[in-house]
Amino acid sequence: MRVAICLDTIFIPLSLLITLSYHVYLCHTIKNNPSRTTYGIDKLKRTTWSLNLNQGDASKAMLTVQSLRNTLMSTILTATITILINLGLAALSNNGYNASHLFSSGFFGSKSDKTFVLKYGSTSICLVMSFMFSSMAIGFLIDANFLMNAYGEFLSGGYTHTILERGFTLALVGSRVLCVAVPLMLWMLGPVPVLMASLVLVFVLHELDFVCKFPHKHTQSIIAK
Repeated sequence: MRVAICLDTIFIPLSLLITLSYHVYLCHTIKNNPSRTTYGIDKLKRTTWSLNLNQGDASKAMLTVQSLRNTLMSTILTATITILINLGLAALSNNGYNASHLFSSGFFGSKSDKTFVLKYGSTSICLVMSFMFSSMAIGFLIDANFLMNAYGEFLSGGYTHTILERGFTLALVGSRVLCVAVPLMLWMLGPVPVLMASLVLVFVLHELDFVCKFPHKHTQSIIAK
C-alpha cells in the first residue's frame, strides 16, 4: 500500500511537471524565436497568405478560405473527440473501480476511493478544458471567416487579424490539453504508464513543434517568402 501511494505521489507530479515545463519552453521559444517553431512559422506565413484577399486573385483567395475551413474542421473534430472520450472514460472508470480488487500489485498505484475520484476527475477536467478551448476557437474562426468574406480584406494588425490569431491559438491550446489528457487516462493502469506516456508525448511534440536549425540568412528568406 505504501509503495502504491509513493508511486502515485512521485510519478504523477513528475509527469505533469515534464509536460508543463516543455510547453513553457515552447511558449518562450514562440515568443522570442518564432522561426524555430512550426507554430511561429505558420503564424508568420498566415499573415502573408491571408493578404492575398487584398490582391484580387480569386484562386489565391479561394485557397485562403479553404485553408481556414480545414482548420475549422479539425478543431470541430477535436471538440467532438473530447466529449466522446469523456463519456467513455466515465464508463471505464466505473468498471475499473469495480475490478480494482483484482489488481493488488503496487505497480497499479493506490486503489482507494479518493484516488479513483482523482484519476477520473483530473482527466475529465482536462477533457472539458480541451472542449472549451476548441469551442471558443470555432467561434473565433467562424467570426474571422465572416469578417474576411464580408469586408473582402485582411489587414495585418487589424481587428480581423486579431480574431483569426485568437482562433488559431485557442485551437492549438485545445489540442494540446487533449494531448496532456492522454497520459492521465493511462493513470487507470497505474502511475508508471503515465510517466512513460508523458516522456513519449514530449518527444513526439518536440519533433512536431520545432524545426531544424537553418543558417540565419536562409531562415530570413523562408520567412520573407
